[in-house]
Amino acid sequence: MLTARLAAQDDIPLLRALAREIWGAYYPAIISPGQIDYMLERMYASETIRAELAAGVVWELLLLEGEAVGFLAHSLEGGGATLALHKLYVRTTLHGQGIGRWALARVKAQALASRASRVTLRVNKGNARAIRAYERAGFRVAEALVSDIGGGYLMDDYVMECALEPGGASECPE
Repeated sequence: MLTARLAAQDDIPLLRALAREIWGAYYPAIISPGQIDYMLERMYASETIRAELAAGVVWELLLLEGEAVGFLAHSLEGGGATLALHKLYVRTTLHGQGIGRWALARVKAQALASRASRVTLRVNKGNARAIRAYERAGFRVAEALVSDIGGGYLMDDYVMECALEPGGASECPE
């Protein structure tokens, strides 16, 4: 059975371990090992996660039969009009089993419950598998964005979004 639970400060070591495992298995085909290490240290430092939790970023652990197999993080932006999905990662050994689709449906439901009118996310332009999955979930590319993240590294991403209509049809179907 697939479930999710809110992550707390006690879960920071688990979140960091999952991030390192998933990124180490998935991203070497997309970005350099140096950039992977740099981004993991920036984005998944204990202090960073702690600060995000304190600032209201929602972190959730994805659990399969009670075992943590991934995580997601999101927050409301634009006065609550947009739910920004910052992170959605699942162990690579479980890709293709519907966990990501389930997590996206959960995020969309949370966006609707919060009265957000859209969900946005960023995805590396070279991550064709994730882009296809997001497109199947109703997301479309809204813009291309290149960001200097320091250390001599760039993030070369698409911003993808899906529009939500409370209680009705949506461009971002389940």
